[in-house]
Order: sequence, then structure tokens, then C-alpha cells
Amino acid sequence: MGKRRVLSLFSGCGGMDIGFEGNFTCLKRSINISIHPEWIKEDLGEWVRVCETGFETVFANDIRPDTKSAWVSYFGKRYDNANDIYHIESIVDLVKRAKSGEKVFPENIDIVTGGFPCQDFSVAGKRKGFNSDKSHDGGKLDVSEPTVESRGQLYMWMREVVSIVKPSIFIAENVKGLTTLEDAKTVIEHDFANAADGGYLVIPARVLHAANYGVPQSRERVIFYGFQRNSLKDGALTALLNLSENPNFDPYPIPTHKYNVEGENLLPFVTCAEALAGLQEPEFTDDMSQARYSKAKYMQKGQGNIEIKMDSISPTIRSEHHGNIEFRRLSAENGGTHQDELAEGLEQRRLTVRECARIQTFPDDYQFILPKIGENKAVSASDAYKIIGNAVPCVLGYNIAMRLSENWNKYFD
Repeated sequence: MGKRRVLSLFSGCGGMDIGFEGNFTCLKRSINISIHPEWIKEDLGEWVRVCETGFETVFANDIRPDTKSAWVSYFGKRYDNANDIYHIESIVDLVKRAKSGEKVFPENIDIVTGGFPCQDFSVAGKRKGFNSDKSHDGGKLDVSEPTVESRGQLYMWMREVVSIVKPSIFIAENVKGLTTLEDAKTVIEHDFANAADGGYLVIPARVLHAANYGVPQSRERVIFYGFQRNSLKDGALTALLNLSENPNFDPYPIPTHKYNVEGENLLPFVTCAEALAGLQEPEFTDDMSQARYSKAKYMQKGQGNIEIKMDSISPTIRSEHHGNIEFRRLSAENGGTHQDELAEGLEQRRLTVRECARIQTFPDDYQFILPKIGENKAVSASDAYKIIGNAVPCVLGYNIAMRLSENWNKYFD
């Protein structure tokens, strides 16, 4: 049978898309081979290439031109029509065009994925939530009352896409902070359940910590799943409504690493030292993404002015500009702990673009620093930091995809 077709919304540079397709390289320690030996396609020593998942991306979308440039550069190695798959347009405008009768979205979609904008729910932001004053196209709203076209309500437009293309499953992702903002999680679950006139079973959303899945980072995300009721097998609906009694039907991936969970056969969490092993210092590398790093000065206070702990996981890689990127190492005078490196004459510096990408589990053959190619804009280091920080870690996406792939026949004919 052919691959199941994925429509990707708010795609960014494709962290979830890479995870959902598989066939990418990652650190061997990020995959628990004792639990999932069948996930390894090729053993490369300290690295592995993971297997295909059985899914393929047939439509991707975002409003940032730099995300398309990066996405097309990577996925162009897989698809001759990568440039046509990725659409730079607001989801609001896409839905309006589709509702006017235009053929906007591909047919026969099996899964819709989307990490709807999180700035309005993040504890690091102003937490305006549904009352965001940012527009769907990235601008500022010139209105005094909340509107469904605000950035904080774009999940409603994702729901509209689900209603139009009617996938078997949809998966929505956002920051953990959403779960602590009044009743936002419950409201969103209820709204998603109304897709296609109530045609979807939305199971209770759950927070996943990326470090429990082989990602060397403190990153927690809330995941929403919706299942098309009419497509579910007899018994699957009942099982999904009672997951505590039917854990084999649970679509949430089981942890593979032990950070803040316990269980049998779990590996120790992956550290920054393991993730960054083998990278040359910026002045000695041929990799443009490793050569570029923020030169923002150290400040005694403020976000980003800490040194990552090499024997632990990284802080959350955020969608930030130069001054908020953590330090790979600090000088001794600023409290640096890497005495051996400092003794070698290695200087204080912030994380490189590649180091941020490694922590997000992007493969090394994904190049983020790009010249202008055809109609696709150049991607600078500043752009790269932001789009990497916005992404779903590829390995977390892979765990989600493989769990669905393995369970698909339990849910659907």
C-alpha cells in the first residue's frame, strides 16, 4: 500500500515533518534500541539512520519565507516538487479561499498536523491567549475586541482545515503554558471536537517532555489528538474513551528515556555533551551552521546569559534572536565551568546555529544558513536561530509518528 498522506500546518522549518517521515540521522543514544530495535534502518556508529514511518508530507504551510527556504532545501532532496508542496500564506487566507470553492488542499489526507502559534500561551510571553492583539499574518490587529483572526485563535482555523479535508487523525501541538492559562486546554479540546460538525473524538490532551524521548533538552509540549469517529473500527472508539483500561490503544508514545519518568528498560536521558560531540569549534569548521553564532555580549542578568550544562539537558531552545541564545561556554571571570576548554584557549561564546539544531535533534545534513536560491529568500543566522527554536524536535516527532504507525490498524480498517 502507498504511504499515508500528511497535511502539515504551521510547518516552520519542518521538525515535525522530518519526524513524521523518518529516514533521517540522529544520535544512536536518542533511540532506545532495547524497546524499539525495529526503528533502526542503518547503524552508523555513534549515529543511526531511523526507518521510514509510512507517512509522507503532501502539503506544508507557514507565513515565514525563511522557513520555506530551509524546508525546501532539506526536503528538496526527497521531493522534486518540494517548492510546490510548501505554501507561504496565512491559514486564514487558505481557508477562506477553500470555502470560496477554490481547490486549495490535496485530497485523500490521512493526517493533519499543526503546531499552532504558541507565543500567546507561553509563560515566557505576555500570555494574552485567546485575546492576542497579533494578526494571523504576523502584523498587529487594529481592533479593540478579541477576534477569531488573531494569532491566539489560529487553532480555530486549523479546525476549519480539519473540517474541509476530513483526515482520519489530526494532531495539534503547543507549549505546556497553555495548560496553566485559565481553561484554555479544555476550551481548545471542546472546539476541536466540533470539527466537521462534531465528527471527531478528541481525547484528553497530554504534556510530553522531550527529554523522555531522547531529546537533550528541557522542552515540554501539550499534544492534542482527534480521531474521525466514522472511520474508527468497532471497538476502537470505546477503547479510546477508556485508555486506562486499553493502554495498547493509547496514541501517545511511550517514554524511551528516563528524565522525569520511571519505567522498565528506559535509557538515561541524553546529555548536551553527547548531542554536541564531534563538532569542531566555529573557526575550524566547513559547516556554515556551525561557523555562525551570536556575538551578543554577556550580560549579568537576563534570559540566555547562562552556560549550558554539558552533563545534563539543555534549557529550552527558544525562537530568539542573538542576545537570548545560551552560552556554550562562559569565561572564568563570568563563572564558566569548562576549565579544561578555557585552559586550551577556547573563548567564551554562545551556542552556534548547528549546536541549537543538534539539541533540537535535526540531522546534520539539514543546512540552515542559505543563500537566496531562485524565489526562495536567503536564511541568515538570526533567521536560523528563530526557526530552529520554533520547531518540534525531530526525534519527538518521530516517536509520535511511529506510535501512530504501529497502532494505525487498531484504529482503522
